[in-house]
Amino acid sequence: MNNSVSHASLRTIRLLTYLMFMMFAMTTDSVGVIIPEVIRTYHLSMTAGGAFHYASMSAIALAAVCLGFLADKIGRKQTIILGLLLFAINSFMFSFANSFFQFLLLIIISGAAIGIFKTGALSLIGDISSSTVEHTSTMNNVEGFFGIGAIIGPLLVAHLILQGVSWKWLYVIAGSLCVLLIFTAHRVQYPKTTTQSKEHVDLLRTLHVACMPHALGFSAACFLYVAVECAIYVWLPTYIVFYANTPGALPTHGMTAFLASYAVSVFFVLRAGGRFLGAWLLARMRWTHVLAAFTLCTFLCFLGGILGGFSATVLLLPVSGLFMSVIYPTLNSKGISCFPKNEHGAISGVILFFTCIGAVLGPLAMGFISDIYGSPRYGFILATFLSGLLFLAMLFNLIFNPARAALQRSDESQYGAAGL
Repeated sequence: MNNSVSHASLRTIRLLTYLMFMMFAMTTDSVGVIIPEVIRTYHLSMTAGGAFHYASMSAIALAAVCLGFLADKIGRKQTIILGLLLFAINSFMFSFANSFFQFLLLIIISGAAIGIFKTGALSLIGDISSSTVEHTSTMNNVEGFFGIGAIIGPLLVAHLILQGVSWKWLYVIAGSLCVLLIFTAHRVQYPKTTTQSKEHVDLLRTLHVACMPHALGFSAACFLYVAVECAIYVWLPTYIVFYANTPGALPTHGMTAFLASYAVSVFFVLRAGGRFLGAWLLARMRWTHVLAAFTLCTFLCFLGGILGGFSATVLLLPVSGLFMSVIYPTLNSKGISCFPKNEHGAISGVILFFTCIGAVLGPLAMGFISDIYGSPRYGFILATFLSGLLFLAMLFNLIFNPARAALQRSDESQYGAAGL
């Protein structure tokens, strides 16, 4: 951590980072509520309406891998402000759009802006951390605020719709918050990014980083995790509706009926709360043990839901949010921490790319298999299989700990501290 930056500036930077993640989660995780409105307004198929989700994730992925090096080349502060500025301008443009294709274009630009400032923010976490352990704890807090945004956004959209107000105002609100973040980010002093004078910071270096074993390993694990997570908030509502249309299959009262109505909301709440718990837990326990235990619990939740029928599914899948909460931010943090700080922009972009590809391909594969066999249950069987693969990967990680040497080198050379 750069000691030339005051403690007040570091506190402000942390708060800014938390609010950035909360702000963009308000928009990206509201897509599931917005899509039905868009389908109804423009008389679209579900495939066309779903483009709102796929276009956003694809744009984030491409911006992350193609422009992630900006955080290393021009600095974290400049990259963050650039992305926030593009996001703010684009958000205000939603109030002028009137066609599906206009909205889709704005969604794509919004995703690109998120890819830019998110890689800048992820790179910055290393600059404000004193060890790889603190990096992981901070990452869980950051993702906790993302979880809060994922709760606020859909609730806000639902409230706007009930009041007869267009969902477009969500983006105007997010853009207004973004302007405040830009103003504050411009005024605060950021730690200086350590670079080597003769290194070439460009897309080719990002591709070189992407081919390194630690980058591939952590990126693959993040891909699996996101594919499993998306099963909940993309397809669980469809699974519930499928059973609701089957006579006698869906209870009309009791705890099962309540959980069926609020399953995704319960999942988001437990995921957000669990990340703050994870920040505390990972500061006290070895991350390899935590990930092995939590991926096992996640797998058991999915397996129990598949074997136990509808009642078990609406109970166990939302509860899996508590165990999932720690997995992604920890994998992301450890993957980034394996590399020197002057490459944090590149590796952040690589991991974010695989994250977003998982968010696209996972739901697509589940939907495809569900269509073939005529029931969303088969999509969740695929998700259960993927969660099992993720557990086996974390069991391998627990036994062999292949990242141990790289993390120890980072603690000694990048932070001057000892990590777990």
